[in-house]
Amino acid sequence: MPKGGRKGGHKGRARQYTSPEEIDAQLQAEKQKAREEEEQEEGEGATGDPKKDKKSLDSDESDEDDEDYQQKRKGVEGLIDIENPNRVIQTTKKVTQLDLDDGPKELSRREREEIEKQKAKERYMKMHLAGKTEQAKADLARLAIIRKQREEAARKKEEERKAKDEAAMAGKRLQSLSLNK
Repeated sequence: MPKGGRKGGHKGRARQYTSPEEIDAQLQAEKQKAREEEEQEEGEGATGDPKKDKKSLDSDESDEDDEDYQQKRKGVEGLIDIENPNRVIQTTKKVTQLDLDDGPKELSRREREEIEKQKAKERYMKMHLAGKTEQAKADLARLAIIRKQREEAARKKEEERKAKDEAAMAGKRLQSLSLNK
């Protein structure tokens, strides 16, 4: 059982709902007041604006659209006009409005530095492949030393194999000579 002892809370006790007919009647009364105010303003002005006359002769639908467009401002909002400078309103441009004839736009500092880095890296790689950089010279010297070491190792291996073969042949000759006796 709820705290109040009754069904429903204290918030919904005296709710009254307006019927759609009453809402329509209120809207019509507001429109009528707005028209009367416009007519009074037109009467006060020296020249009549044909657009306003035409507007008053239009159907009620255009008036409803105008009310939807201009919302009532609450409190002091009507007096203070605030515009957010950070809010960017994006406008769509047509292809004919695009400026392609401006030529190359100036690059930002980061973009320029990035392009310079890439160009420097390409230059270095060309020099490296040509063997003109310090690192390339060191690499080539290291490769030459390694080649010499491998050649020496291969030559030693070949000599050892030949020595083994000769020793094996000498051993076979001795055996065959000893068997022949």
